[in-house]
Parts: sequence; structure tokens; C-alpha cells
Amino acid sequence: MSHVGVIDIGKTNAKFAVVDTETLREIAVRTRPNTVIESPPYPHFDIEGIWDFLKSAIAEFNARYRLSALTITTHGATAALVDEAGELTLPVLDYEHDGPDGDRGDYDVIAPPFAETLTPRLPAGLNLGAQLFHLQRHWPQAVARTSAILTYPQYWAHRLTGAAASELTSLGCHTGLWDFERGDFSSLVDAMGIRDKFPPLRSAFDVLGTVRPVLAKELGLGDEVPIHCGIHDSNASLLPHVLTTQPPFAVVSTGTWVVVCAPGGALDGLDETRDCLANIDALGRTVPSARFMGGREFSLLTGGEICEPEDAVTERVLRDRIVLLPSVQTGSGPFPQSIARWSLPSDDLDAATRHCVVSFYLALMTAECLALAGARGPVIVEGPFGRNRSYLDMLGAATGRPVIANAGNATGTSIGAALLTLGPQARPNLDYTALPPAANAGQMALYAKAWRQAVDHPFAPI
Repeated sequence: MSHVGVIDIGKTNAKFAVVDTETLREIAVRTRPNTVIESPPYPHFDIEGIWDFLKSAIAEFNARYRLSALTITTHGATAALVDEAGELTLPVLDYEHDGPDGDRGDYDVIAPPFAETLTPRLPAGLNLGAQLFHLQRHWPQAVARTSAILTYPQYWAHRLTGAAASELTSLGCHTGLWDFERGDFSSLVDAMGIRDKFPPLRSAFDVLGTVRPVLAKELGLGDEVPIHCGIHDSNASLLPHVLTTQPPFAVVSTGTWVVVCAPGGALDGLDETRDCLANIDALGRTVPSARFMGGREFSLLTGGEICEPEDAVTERVLRDRIVLLPSVQTGSGPFPQSIARWSLPSDDLDAATRHCVVSFYLALMTAECLALAGARGPVIVEGPFGRNRSYLDMLGAATGRPVIANAGNATGTSIGAALLTLGPQARPNLDYTALPPAANAGQMALYAKAWRQAVDHPFAPI
């Protein structure tokens, strides 16, 4: 097996990648925006647009590389409700839609306690359980005729194969649907009477079947191309490290969300009011986690372009304590009720200074998440922020721990998903070379301390 096709659907973009499993590198990629259709009955994902995109990409890349397997990773907080024919009974709700907030009072009556589900109560549809409650309340007939509730990676696997499955990494990511202590569906599932709508549990590594014959012919795939069950995207980023590294360590997955996962971390520091939770890794182990919408914040504040400021810019930011305090995206993250505040009018800052301050802010928010998750050991940064040296330097100074950027090439959501095809015995070769501390790490540590004090005393001068 060498060329694996990976369906990789993030909140911002949908992607299809070809991964060479011998080198664990992406060798071809196609992307499209993950658009939301703003029409009744509620904002929902453009499932058919994604499907057409995926079919085109699979056919194109299979003709070029002869794909040996397909696997899937997607964002969380999403499920598809399908009937016996596999057709959607309702559109796939966009988790940023605030409709579930209207049912919050009634939902909270039956929602399990944090100790059971290790799931914080989040706004809009970020709790999948709240989404399902909202759908059941307002579209009861559609939910009643639903034969299967499929978490998002498993929906695409079902669409390819016709096989229905549930999977732990998606059920265990702030859904409210999983009881971590008992290792079973939570009391919420039974309170809603929907236990029988969840298909049997399968491992993320499992082969669910092959592509349906008619579809295989359309895509030019062989009859025996296996389709793997699939995995939640943060857990896909975590997987290469889980397979190769003994805890404790932490992985910071950066995309639309910055998700901190701390294998070997402590559960007792998780705070349900500060967007802390537990995930379940692909091996079925509980992983303390915390998160904030850092990628979205970076894009809003800088336009999304990573640039390295000149040393003089960094020195000025540190010397003059130019800071951004949380939170740019309110309602989630470690400071969900805090309103963002700049120490200087942000419009007065040039682009390089603004980039530096924003990068420091994101690093300090990440450090806070690491502390909440009880992280210990080295910090491995995945994704775009792994190329942002201002972020990496401040993260190392603020935590006092080794920081590893990108860990070589065998990382990321698509690579993690591709590893599912090699099985849990796979041992990817990762480069765990820590970055050297910044020359001004001492000043950065003082800046981090001042930032944290300013967060605790929002009305004091910075």
C-alpha cells in the first residue's frame, strides 16, 4: 500500500489529499471552501457540493496514482441523520448556528453533569447532544424516521460503502453523548430515546467495506479498495504522536481551532466553564484537552498571513508591553466571558507590530490551555502556527518547556488519517528536535507574566 486517498473536511475548507504511506507525505491536494447554505430550515453544510467535489477529486487522483485505500477525517460537533436508504432526513446543521441556544434551558435539564461526559456546555451547536435535542424538538417526525445518527467521518464512510458505524474519537469530543467512566453512551442518549439510532461502535482503524460497486465504477476505483472508518480531526493530528511517543507530552493542533491535547495530563484541572474537555484517542484512551478558536482569531486580526517581524519590532512589543487581552472570539476558550482589549489602539499599529502582538496573544492563550489540561513534557505544534516563529518563541518562554514545530513531515490531519490504513502497529518516523529558546526568552517570560496579571485585573493599567 502506498497511495492513500484522504477525505479531510475542516470547518473552513474541504480537502482531498493523496498520501504516500511509505514517506508519509502529501503528494497531491485539492481543496474547496466548506460553504454553509443560509437557507431553511437552518444554516447547513453544502453536502452535495462537497460530495461532487470529492467524487471529482477521487476520480482525478485515482487515475493518476491508483489509490489503494480511502480514509476520512473531519471536524467535530457534526452528525448526519439518515434513513434506511442512506438519504438525509434533515440537512447537516452548521454547528455555529445559534438555534440550539433557544432550547438551552430544557436541554440543560437532561444534560449529564460534566463529571459524566467531560463535556463543557458550549454555545450554539458546539455540543452535538444539544444539536440533536434541538432537531428532535423542532423536527420530531424527521428524527423519528431516522434509522442512523452518523458522526461526520462515518457519514462519508457510509456514503462510500453503505456501512453504518459509530466511532469513539467523534463521540468523545465535547458531544455530551459519551460516559467516560462507564465507557458507554451517556444518560442523555437514553433520556432522548435515541440509543437505537447509533450504529455499532467500530475502531477508527477498521475497514468498513469497499466502495459501492456503482460508485466504484463511476470513480474508476477497483472493486477491492478498502474504506476505513475515519477519525475526528484533532485526534488525527494526535495519532502519529500517540503511536510513537510515551506520555506525558502535548500536541497543539492549529487550524480554525487551536486544540490542546495532553496525553498523560491530569483530568482534575479541567474546568467546564473554560472550554476544557476530554477527548478519546484512536486507541480508546482519555486525553485531557482544552481549546480556543485561535485560527479564526488570527485570520480576523491579521488577514491570515504569517510574517516574521524584524527584531526591532519584537523588541518594541516586549519593551512597551503592547498586548492584546482575551477574548477576540467570545463564548468559548479559556476566557469565554472576557472582551478583547488592546493596550494601544490597534488601528495605530503597523502590520508587523500587529502580527507580533497577535502571535504573542495566541501563544499565551495556548499556554493557558496547556495549564488547564495538566500538560507535561514537550509541546508539539501542528499546522499553520508551526511556521509562526513569534508564536513558537513565546509559547516556549511562557511554558518553560521544549517546543517542537511540525515534528517533521509525518504529521497533520491528513497524515494522521492515512495512518489508519497502516493499523495501530504503525510507527511513523517523527523528528522531535526542539527549537532553541529565543534569545530574548527572559523578556518574553516577563511579558507573559504581565499579560496573565492583566487578564486577572482587566481594569488595571497594563
